[in-house]
Parts: sequence; C-alpha cells; structure tokens
Amino acid sequence: MRLGPRSLRARLTLVVTLGAAAAVGLALALLYITLDRQLATTLDRDLTARGNDLAAAVAAGGADAVARDPLAQLYAADGALLAGSPSLGERRLLAAGEVRHLDTDRLETRILPARGGAAEVVARVLSQPLDDARVLSVGVSVEPLRQARQGLLQVLLLAAPLLLAAVAGAGWLVIRAALQPVDVLTREVASIVSFDAERTLPTVPGDDEVARLAATLDAMLVRLRVAFERERAFVDDASHELRTPVAVLRGELELALLAADDPGERERALLTALDEAERLSRLAEDLLLLARERAGSLILREEPIDLLDLVASEAARLRPALGLRIRVSGDPVVVVGDDVRLRQVLVNLVQNSAAAGATTVRLHTTAGPGAVALEVADDGPGLPPEVLHAAFERFVRGERSRTGRGAGAGLGLSIVRAVVTAHGGTVEARNDGPLGGAAVTVRLPRHPG
Repeated sequence: MRLGPRSLRARLTLVVTLGAAAAVGLALALLYITLDRQLATTLDRDLTARGNDLAAAVAAGGADAVARDPLAQLYAADGALLAGSPSLGERRLLAAGEVRHLDTDRLETRILPARGGAAEVVARVLSQPLDDARVLSVGVSVEPLRQARQGLLQVLLLAAPLLLAAVAGAGWLVIRAALQPVDVLTREVASIVSFDAERTLPTVPGDDEVARLAATLDAMLVRLRVAFERERAFVDDASHELRTPVAVLRGELELALLAADDPGERERALLTALDEAERLSRLAEDLLLLARERAGSLILREEPIDLLDLVASEAARLRPALGLRIRVSGDPVVVVGDDVRLRQVLVNLVQNSAAAGATTVRLHTTAGPGAVALEVADDGPGLPPEVLHAAFERFVRGERSRTGRGAGAGLGLSIVRAVVTAHGGTVEARNDGPLGGAAVTVRLPRHPG
C-alpha cells in the first residue's frame, strides 16, 4: 500500500518541501543563535564600558556617582557597603565574603531576590577591584535581552512557515514546468493507437534528460514502425506465396475429380498437385525455421565438420541435379556446427545461382586465424542493384530476380543468413565475384582444435 502521493510531481514537491524545511530550520536556528550571541555580547560590552567609566569617576573622588547609577554598589576591602544605587535598597550585588576574596574582574549573571517591595531582578554583574582595595560592582538587568530574544523567536517562528510555503510553491511551479514535457509526451504516446500514421513526438528543446527521453522515444517509435511494416510485409508476402500453390493445388484436385474417366489426365493432375503440396511443405518449413531463428530457439547440433569435405560431397550431389559445372577448391578446414543446416546453406546458395542463369559455380574454402570463409561465386548476371543491400531479407526480389518460381518464395538467402547467424557467423554478398557474377561469402568460427 502506497503511503505517499501517487503522482511524481507531488512526490518531488514533498521531497523539496521536506528538504527546504530542514534547510530553513537549520538556517533560522543558526540565525537565532548568532543574533542571541551578538545581543549578549553587546550587553556585556556596554556593561564593561559603563563599569570602567564609573570606576574612573570613583577613582577621581566622585563616590556619589555610584549612587546616581541605576544599578551599582561600592564596597570597602572588608566587604562593607560604602555606596549604592537607591533601587537596590538592602540587596547586595556581592556578598561580603565575595568582596574580600575578589582579586580580578568578574562578569556573571546574578538573581537579585525580591525584597523591600522591589521585584526580583536577573542581572549581569561586573565586579572589579579598584586600586585602593575597594570593589566596585555594576549591574544591568537582562530583561531587555530576554524580551529581545523572545521577539526574535516570535519573528522567526512567524517567518519560517511563510518562507517554507514560498519555497514549496516555487518548487511546485518549477517541477510542474520541468515535467510538463513529460505530460505532453505521455498524452501523445497514449494517443498513438496504430503504427499506420506517420506521427512523431513533439521535440523538447534543450539537451537535458527530458529532451533525451523525448528523442529516445521518438527513435523507438520509428524502429517499432519499421518493424511493424516489415512484419506486415512478411505476412502479406507469405499470404501471397501461399495463395498461389493453394489455388493450383485446389484446381488440380478438382481437375482430377473431373477426369475420372481419363487415367492419364488424372495422373498428371495428381502429380501437379503433389508438386504444389511439396512446395507448400517447403515454404512452411522455411517460415518455421525463420520464426525459430527470430525467437532464438533454432536448435543446432554441434560437432566438428570438415567443411571442404562437406562442400565436395554436396557439390557431387548437386551437379547432376542442377546441371551446373561446380568447381571445389580451398583449404581443409574444420568448423563446429550442424551438418544438415550447413548443407542447407550450401544448397540454397547453389540453387540461387542456378535460378539466376549461371552455368558455373565455384566453391572455395579459406582458413583464417580465427574464422573460416566459404565463398560461393558464379558466372551469372549478379544480384539486381536494387536489392543488393537487402538481399538477405525475406521475400526480397528484384526486377531481374535470381529466384525463379521453382527455386522458392524468396526465402533462400534469408534462411542462409538465419543458419549462419545461429552458428555465430556472418554472410555478405557482392557482384564483383571471381567468375564475373555474384559472390556470397560465409564466415564461420573456426574449430579451436
């Protein structure tokens, strides 16, 4: 259960207010202590100056100056009272024993009790021995100091809530202004219900955290829109590719039913339907492989494979099947991988060359320091320039397509990239191959042994 405010603005304001309260309280406490010390110092300084003036007057023979002082007494060396202010009456600033033992100036706070109708007085008393062994005591009431302290405390206690309210209000306004772009971004993102519209988030001026957040969210929307467009194009292309063989399959089956009295025509229709069913099966398997690769669940067997030996055996199988001249050369190299999937890579690349009209294909292996390269080059027309940069995307075809109807649905090179990536390798295509046509280079990690 949340105890604090729900909104970020309120929580930040609360934190600012609490921090300001601590700072204001500390500042006002320091101010009170400083002013109190200054008032006490001023009182003691004035008392000392008055005592020195009175002592000078007494030394000059003017003992009657003590009687005119509002709070002063003059004592003999034995403690006897010689002169004093009428306001003191019978009260003494110093006891007789204290007078006899006083040997240096003494400044202290004393409480003069109520006596003879006079009220109790709390006073600061300065006692100082004179040159003739007499002692002079001068006092001043601390009541003005107490009243000043009380007035200062009242002012500070009244000012603290007002100052704190002002700080909280200013903090609220500043935080609201700082978070306003976040509110705008939130409303804009909430209003985007589809990636069909080319909507962008408003630009936040500056280079602070909020501006960087807005730029990051806008870039994320662009990436999501691109991904959405790719997935939609994938679904559209897959639907288109599936629609044709399904329609052909249905037509051939209907034709076989109508040709019940013609065994030859019925057999031809069923064979055509079987071809289309096989094409559908291959397309479904290709789509499943790509889906597993994107989900990271493409399972590969890991075993040492002599890549040159695999290439040579697969070339011997493909020569009569595709009617190509396939040359194999290179270094004996060992990789760790899935024999079936690597053969699938090789078959897709060679079939791609055959579909493009190539007559000769060269398969060449090269051993590098940490990787193994397999180059598949042909003498065909090369990849169409308009799709060279995206040759390994799904359902990518150019006007001069390298994938004929019998070669697949435009997923061959996508499957090559998916399998190679799953093996921890890379693949790239170019049009300046050694035979004058396209060249696809597959790089795989080398076996550590």
